[in-house]
Amino acid sequence: MAEILDITDTVYPSLEGKTVLVSGGGAGIGSSIVAHYCAQKAKVAFVDINAEASEALVDSISTLGHPAPRFFQCDLRDIEKYQGIIKTVAEEMGSISVLINNAAHDERHDMPDVTPEYWDDRVAVNMKHVFFAIQAVAPMMVEAGAGSIINFGSISWMNGQADLPVYASSKASIHGLTRGTANYYGKHGVRCNTIVPGWIFTERQKDLWYDEAGEAALQANQFLRGHIDPWEVARMALFLGSDDSKMCTAQNFVVDGGWT
Repeated sequence: MAEILDITDTVYPSLEGKTVLVSGGGAGIGSSIVAHYCAQKAKVAFVDINAEASEALVDSISTLGHPAPRFFQCDLRDIEKYQGIIKTVAEEMGSISVLINNAAHDERHDMPDVTPEYWDDRVAVNMKHVFFAIQAVAPMMVEAGAGSIINFGSISWMNGQADLPVYASSKASIHGLTRGTANYYGKHGVRCNTIVPGWIFTERQKDLWYDEAGEAALQANQFLRGHIDPWEVARMALFLGSDDSKMCTAQNFVVDGGWT
């Protein structure tokens, strides 16, 4: 679990004891977010479809000496099950203060091949669950008079990436959802922001997409040299979940080295 090891020494006192829910927390950026919040002594729950990777993450965090997160297996296309898990988390761990909607899948596809069934499935994987997680969690935050919702966008639609049009459409819609949510719940002290990652060097990205052509494209477009690691996104998520960002809402926080 190399992606979780670079945990910051920075302490956000406001996160200690808060209940945090992360979707897609079993690997990649999500696993780093889970580990970082555990290191802040938050009460962390996460959902993921991959039980093997998720259970290994729980063990790794425990080995590091941090409070272990709770893992719930879920296919996020099953909204009823997911909202039931959210209810369980709140009942057993306390009202959710930070919701991090990270789960998505950037499967490549060609526009002529997209069927209505494929469209519906990809939107369900990449966007639909975000809305219904907010629907389930926001009332808890309203009752508490505070809360932070962190959605995940993508630079793919900003850059007009051509090989994942349904994914890009889903991610573009997240920005509208963020702003509408921020406005709807803002009067209750609930904040909503979007983190927009660039090309983050998770193990999956390195295995599937990284080659000489990819490196050339990255260096031609990214203003800052080097590769962006998951922990660099996780630390932005810490800031947005903490009280240090209490007047930040309806914004896009781009972590892409200057690509867009």
